[in-house]
Amino acid sequence: MISKMKIAVLVAALAFTTSAFQPAGFAYTGALLKQGIQSTDVAELQRDLKQLGYFSVDITGYFGSVTKSSVANFQKANGLTADGVAGAQTIGKITGLLGVDKPISRGGVSRANAAATKSAQKLPWFDDVKSIYARGDVATVIDVQTGLKMQIKRTYGGNHADVETLTKEDTAILKEIAGGSWNWTRRPVIVEIDGYRIAASMTAMPHAGRDDKPEVVVVSNRSGGFGTGQNLDAVKGNGMDGHFDIHFLNSRTHSTNKVDSKHQDAIQKAFESGM
Repeated sequence: MISKMKIAVLVAALAFTTSAFQPAGFAYTGALLKQGIQSTDVAELQRDLKQLGYFSVDITGYFGSVTKSSVANFQKANGLTADGVAGAQTIGKITGLLGVDKPISRGGVSRANAAATKSAQKLPWFDDVKSIYARGDVATVIDVQTGLKMQIKRTYGGNHADVETLTKEDTAILKEIAGGSWNWTRRPVIVEIDGYRIAASMTAMPHAGRDDKPEVVVVSNRSGGFGTGQNLDAVKGNGMDGHFDIHFLNSRTHSTNKVDSKHQDAIQKAFESGM
């Protein structure tokens, strides 16, 4: 009689064999791939979409707005529901078009590693960045002066990106970048998002919100001396009240609806930094 241990070994060997020699190019795990996810599955999806002509930027493994648009374009072109979410039907169509002779790539490229291969670009806010870095997207910010990095989420803003730190640790990094106290100094930074590295300007001054109150409701004593108004604080538990500003080429302030020259100077410094 075959022992339980031998059975386990046989099952493991069979599982390895079937997974290692799947016929299609995408190692699909069964999970829906959608905006906000970062994984090797997403990297494989991007790689396959690039081979099919639907993805033209760097492979990062992060499912942002550009990847969502690429998936939706593929879906539309192939008679599928164009929701930008890659599920079993979409993956099946991709693998069918790729054929059976393409081996599975087990590699994945992290956002940081992919982005580190090129210098920052100076892209206009209204024409490009506003859609690349959509509301709800998570990005990495690198402070040019200190080299410190943190994770941020775009939560508000039309004239520029209103963003919030993801965690208390990110908030601590932001405060360190600020020199220990919040301020409106324009700082050159690099924003990494969905394969792009974009020159930008940041003010480390959280304002117009309270972390202890529900989002959007009218509250008093908002941070930064903004008094009473809508609570513009969407990310809770990050140890920061409100949001802070990141500007890009030709973005504008919300108060004046004009381009801020000091932000533009910081953006140029970020662009020339070689980071």
